[in-house]
Amino acid sequence: MIEIEEEQNQKVKALLIGAPGTSLSELKGLTDTLGYETIRSVNLSRMEQSPVYGIGSGKAKELSVLAEAEDADVIIFDFEIEPRKQRNWEKLAKIPVIDRQEVILRIFASRARTKEAVLQVELARLLYSLPRLQHMYGDLARQRGGNYGSKGSGETQLELDQRAVREKIAKVKAELEKVTKERMTQRKRRSKNKCPTCAIIGYTNAGKSTLMNALTGSEVFVENKLFATLDPTTRRLDLKSGGTVLLTDTVGFISNLPHNLINAFRSTLEEAGNADLQLIVIDSSDPDSENHYKTVLKVLDEIEASKIKRIIILNKTDSVSLHNPDFVKLLSLEPEPVKISAINRTGFDELQTRISDELFGTISRLSIPSEKYSLVNKIRDKGVLISEEWKDECIIVNARLGANDEENSNLALFSSYLID
Repeated sequence: MIEIEEEQNQKVKALLIGAPGTSLSELKGLTDTLGYETIRSVNLSRMEQSPVYGIGSGKAKELSVLAEAEDADVIIFDFEIEPRKQRNWEKLAKIPVIDRQEVILRIFASRARTKEAVLQVELARLLYSLPRLQHMYGDLARQRGGNYGSKGSGETQLELDQRAVREKIAKVKAELEKVTKERMTQRKRRSKNKCPTCAIIGYTNAGKSTLMNALTGSEVFVENKLFATLDPTTRRLDLKSGGTVLLTDTVGFISNLPHNLINAFRSTLEEAGNADLQLIVIDSSDPDSENHYKTVLKVLDEIEASKIKRIIILNKTDSVSLHNPDFVKLLSLEPEPVKISAINRTGFDELQTRISDELFGTISRLSIPSEKYSLVNKIRDKGVLISEEWKDECIIVNARLGANDEENSNLALFSSYLID
């Protein structure tokens, strides 16, 4: 990929170009996160199937003139640009031309911290750059006809670099597989502790890390930018309404997430697929929140994690009118959403109760004969004992006996001791 130089104390100036009828606000957010300055945004009136630029040559020249007039350092497309068309654009505009996918890759590369995340980003970058290597040698000789020794130097170097990239891809995949196995071993250890897991998932910048910090008192990195969290973090949470869970803060989802990134980060996204409960966080103050929710569901379906129990959390409710039509529509989602403000820590009691209900079952009141105290110990082992009160001939117990599903036999075992 072409490196875009940034002068000291001077931001890279970007011209954004989008498809007809689309909003460029998200691309602008990505560009801001990357540290670039958006100087102009342009939506195309139509998309022509041109083999040279992907749009008409006249429009392409018009945009290159606009980039020069605005003194742009880079042109960024909100849709994928094929390698050959990327080279044609760079020859025409004489400045770097990148697409949405490369912007996301650059953001991920700047934010990766753990070994696994660094390897995942490296793999995605290599897969993305492989078909684009040729534009690095556009000014060198291309392959010519003729006998032995007639190949241009550019073609020979291209072949060598392609081989090197393929070998690097194989090496990174092997390293990533090793790190992934280590993480799976850690996950198995956690599962042996019989502590249920909750994955906090949702669109990027929905407030997942803020919620994690507010619930657990941890200090997960928080920033009002897209993809502030890249490495998953797990913390223990003792629920006020009964039970203990492990919360995992995951990487944010985004529309049109590059397939290279989905494949590279599949091991990280598995946290959502292996959790006992998904906490889907939605920024209710965002006008495009419904589409963000649909994007999350689409990604969950792609990674085969769409059948896990979930709680929908409407965050930032302090910043939206309760009578806003878009907000009212969100309230109709299934299952019934929980309204919170992570930054103000409101709605947490209801949220914790819902988590306890889903994972440990609703609260049951039981009367257990004193001579069968061993049943109380069984509740401690299999469920959540909230309180016990000794009477003359019995023990009054409030407990969560487990989620009401086919795998749980606790409810049947204690059914004769339930108090209506």
